[in-house]
Amino acid sequence: MQTAHPAPRKASRPRADALRNRERIVTAAREMFVEFGPEVPLDEIARRAGVGNATLYRNFPDRDALAREVVCSVIDRTAEAAEQALTETGDAFEALSRFVHAAADERISALCPMVPSTFDQHHPDLVAARERVEELVAVLMERARAAGQLRPDVGVGDLMVAVAQLSRPPAGAACLHVDRFVHRHLQLFLDGLRAPARSDLPGATTTLEDLRQA
Repeated sequence: MQTAHPAPRKASRPRADALRNRERIVTAAREMFVEFGPEVPLDEIARRAGVGNATLYRNFPDRDALAREVVCSVIDRTAEAAEQALTETGDAFEALSRFVHAAADERISALCPMVPSTFDQHHPDLVAARERVEELVAVLMERARAAGQLRPDVGVGDLMVAVAQLSRPPAGAACLHVDRFVHRHLQLFLDGLRAPARSDLPGATTTLEDLRQA
């Protein structure tokens, strides 16, 4: 007589409401990290998300886990913006411009400094997200360069430093009150990237590896 073995149980999917709660927590955390910095109280994040503290800690056991999820989600959305620019915009330089403005809207300048201060910058999730966006930005730039539209002496690192710096509010200015200036200044920067170059840049082309070693 053969013994019946129960069929293996399939891993249950998170309920839709649980996924919505998680997304609301990440959205609220992103907003509050931008406004108040990485040390904002977690119970304030839960309050803005409209969930209880228990729900927040069930999804993110500590501040590091939440900060990592916020930064990775922002990098993922930035990568998606790069993919959309590549597939939906025919003009190579216009695709690059579209990406730059979208990246600024993701508040990279406010969130990326959290990486070395709040969690391991070599965490596999972060490394994978970062590599994906770096490859896509390199493709955007190479396409514009091949079309003769992008000056040859700029690298991915140059671009990302400028996006971060130009979307960061000046000292003493509220982050959410300078939005009307950001895209204006980014467009001035983009005009300076166009070929032919009108001046020689000091120093060498900056790569992302240069930034990580700085």
